[in-house]
Amino acid sequence: MAPTSEEPCGVDPVFLATAVEAVVRAGDIHRSKFRSGVRIDKKGAIDLVTEVDVEVERTFRAMIAERFPDHQVLAEEMGGSTAPTRFRWVFDPLDGTTNYAHGLPIFCASLALEIDGEAAVAAVYDATRQELFTAERGVGAWLNGEPLGVSATAEILEALLVTGFPYDVQENPEPYLRTFGAFLSRARAVRRLGSAAIDLCYVAAGRMDGFWEAKLKPWDTCAGALIVQEAGGRVTGIDGQPWNPANGHVLASNGLLHPAMLEILAASR
Repeated sequence: MAPTSEEPCGVDPVFLATAVEAVVRAGDIHRSKFRSGVRIDKKGAIDLVTEVDVEVERTFRAMIAERFPDHQVLAEEMGGSTAPTRFRWVFDPLDGTTNYAHGLPIFCASLALEIDGEAAVAAVYDATRQELFTAERGVGAWLNGEPLGVSATAEILEALLVTGFPYDVQENPEPYLRTFGAFLSRARAVRRLGSAAIDLCYVAAGRMDGFWEAKLKPWDTCAGALIVQEAGGRVTGIDGQPWNPANGHVLASNGLLHPAMLEILAASR
């Protein structure tokens, strides 16, 4: 049985309920077609898209058009409005497409609703583990209805970190390898899971202590960043400036490790 969300809401409860319904529905599609020989196309040399990405996004867009015809949608496969708007849903129908295409069960659906330009509710669903991460700004973050909290790790040497590489990494790998090496030489371990939304949720859950990545899109980070913040963590750009999903880079941590991670990032650039 899929998890449900019963958290208190500061905004209209229908928004969080819609977000949960959307990502769980997406997860049902993910699971039903996983390892079933779905069609895979290329958007770039190593950037894949499956028929599942497209099906999930079309299903979601139809839901929003029916329920909230005045709301905008920004999503990975079909784009959308980048102009200022009162309500905008930011959706990744399948975060971790490369994993999915290779039969690796690390992927999710990720959704946030921005109200007046700021994420207000978020839902991320990992169908293979039936883990539903949710958050509401100013209220909290939850995993399957239980409150989330970041780790208490205070030293980089004791930290488990996670990162990702952009799709153009093969064109100029040196900057990313230099930063990866800098963290690898200082931290307990560094992982690379292949889903930025899951990476962020794992920071929120205290499974990871920090996450950094560049060249991301808003649909990769909008939901996860809110979940981290509401779990007590800190989110900025990798330059330490206030985080903006449009800038494409993010540093998320338990807060305690943030200064040290910023220092390593700055020194490795």
